[in-house]
Amino acid sequence: MYGRRKMTRYLRRRGHDVAFCTVDRIMRELGMNGVVRGRKHRTTIPGKNGVRAGDKLNRDFTADAPNLVWVADFTYVSTWTGWAYVAFVFDAYSRAIVGWTTASTKTTALVSKALNMAVWRRGHYGHPIEPGLIHHSDAGSQYTSVKFTESLALQGLSASIGSVGDAYDNALAESIIGLFKTEVVNRHGPFKTLTAVEFALMEWCDWYNNARLHSRLDYLTPAEYEATYYAQNLPRRPALV
Repeated sequence: MYGRRKMTRYLRRRGHDVAFCTVDRIMRELGMNGVVRGRKHRTTIPGKNGVRAGDKLNRDFTADAPNLVWVADFTYVSTWTGWAYVAFVFDAYSRAIVGWTTASTKTTALVSKALNMAVWRRGHYGHPIEPGLIHHSDAGSQYTSVKFTESLALQGLSASIGSVGDAYDNALAESIIGLFKTEVVNRHGPFKTLTAVEFALMEWCDWYNNARLHSRLDYLTPAEYEATYYAQNLPRRPALV
């Protein structure tokens, strides 16, 4: 509820000898802002400092195989105990949700956990990522932070950032997040706690990947679409004699 000035005064009233500049810096790094009346809650706050990657996709959210292009974004869900933030990573080939997580704050850790989950899940199910995989996101400060950029580099991923102010710079992610809002939040909300959002998210991701039919995938599920690709393109092992 509090902005930087009120938060500084609140902390001082609680006995903490803090300077305004310190509170301002910490809240900015954590992506925390005081509530503003009459305005939509923002998730994408462009990073003001640092050099961000260029847009390698140019609105082309297609891929010839799994694990070539991932797109990422996060959204928010209102609960009785405050905001819950939900981060996703999608595969552009199959539209599969390869990584997801929830948190009560919209920090770099939120999007990093979703990415780490995506990398782990792909390796766990026998299709580890290879260097050069493009990771595309919007220009939010979480994705342009030094920490997240270094994490991408360490894992061999190639960063791609959409242009600022472009409504279509991350259209694929926004489209699937729209499904999440329609099929989960609008139907089953309001949620009481972050934990309730997390359980609903896990159930929906499992259903989305393994049971939901997609017209863009010839009415297959993302799991079936990827299984078909691997069946047609991976070399078969010779039969044992």
